[in-house]
Amino acid sequence: MKKFRAVIFDLDGTLIYSIPDIADSMNKILHEHGFPVYGCEQYRYFLGNGIKRLVETCIPETHRTAENIELLYSRMTEEYMANCTNKTVVYEGIFELLETLQQKGIKLAILSNKADEITQKTCAILLKPVQFDMTVGASDRFPKKPDPAAALYIAGQISVSPDKIFYLGDTSIDMKTAIAAGFFPAGAEWGFRDAKELTASGARFIAKKPDDCLRFF
Repeated sequence: MKKFRAVIFDLDGTLIYSIPDIADSMNKILHEHGFPVYGCEQYRYFLGNGIKRLVETCIPETHRTAENIELLYSRMTEEYMANCTNKTVVYEGIFELLETLQQKGIKLAILSNKADEITQKTCAILLKPVQFDMTVGASDRFPKKPDPAAALYIAGQISVSPDKIFYLGDTSIDMKTAIAAGFFPAGAEWGFRDAKELTASGARFIAKKPDDCLRFF
């Protein structure tokens, strides 16, 4: 079995369950503008491409103008930044997985399509006991996933070759990112998508629970 030296994690749907805070913030903004709101579980299928794409998806097609997208995106970023950890929780078993990997000397990093400022705040509050080697959210520095640029930047910064990196995520975007970067693509079945989507997108392993990943270490 290949000996992995690092794990890069997606954030939402992999390490944390964040749908309630995202739904509350987005629904508040939609309501402010007289647009229909969505049920919490509907957001499960809207996420993965960053906040701007989320806003675009949620605005009714008849009102999906560039002006409205920018306006609601600005408000959503502000609202979600203020409320991103109200109801968000770390998935059961994640801290145990992270602590075990650290004890084994495995390097840990996070790569999210969530805006970098919100990513950093969320991780600092909810994942504080764990020391990650790098945490990278969406910014103008790199294209969003599934473009592999940010993933490969992390690999370079932590000095681990792509073939020694285990990538754990919960969407097709994550699997495509891992494959494009030359990482091992593993799917988190507890996340926002099902095993069928993950496997179809190239996952080479599906973890039903966090500690399933330890067999590779």
